[in-house]
Amino acid sequence: MTIASQQREENACFRHFIDAGDHYIGTIKAGQTIRIVDVEGNEAADTLFFNANDPSERYSAVDTVREQGKVYLSTGSELRSNLNNVMLTITADTCGRHDTLGGACASESNTVRYDLEKRHMHSCRDNWMLAIANHPEYGITKRDIAHNINFFMNVPVTANGELYFDDGISGPGKYVEMIAEMDVVVLISNCPQLNNPCSGFNPTPLEVLVWD
Repeated sequence: MTIASQQREENACFRHFIDAGDHYIGTIKAGQTIRIVDVEGNEAADTLFFNANDPSERYSAVDTVREQGKVYLSTGSELRSNLNNVMLTITADTCGRHDTLGGACASESNTVRYDLEKRHMHSCRDNWMLAIANHPEYGITKRDIAHNINFFMNVPVTANGELYFDDGISGPGKYVEMIAEMDVVVLISNCPQLNNPCSGFNPTPLEVLVWD
């Protein structure tokens, strides 16, 4: 369900652009609101959330899908952890639907899905590994990287249960906004994928805003 935010950009306490193909990691305190913006449209924000006080507790697609009874996320969705605690709640969404099933690109999946020569191409998993290597202060390790949310990404489920990557349903300036129900670390890969429509075959910037 699409609902516009009441937050005003000029009141944000934090604002950061994620360049095409780049990444971001940071902490959101309980009660703060985070907005992820699809600046130019048809981009994918491959996103992970962790309990800032214990990163072994992390976003769980299984718990989230089970509890809400839906495979897509939008306004009102509660993002749950592997301990079935609510980590964040989506409070505004102008895109309307976000993927929980498609996973993230990696060198291995690029090879399997596309071609052996695609193995070297930059991927979301590479972005995450680089972020946690450069920021050990968050206490996140490789074993903590699990299934992610693909904000703005369009992965329809067919009648026989198959998934496929389709053209995005987002557009320039569309956003999703969440309130943190606990202190969380957010880890975002601005998807660098060039082999399917999730980034329109042309990765573009994302923006992150935070309000107290």
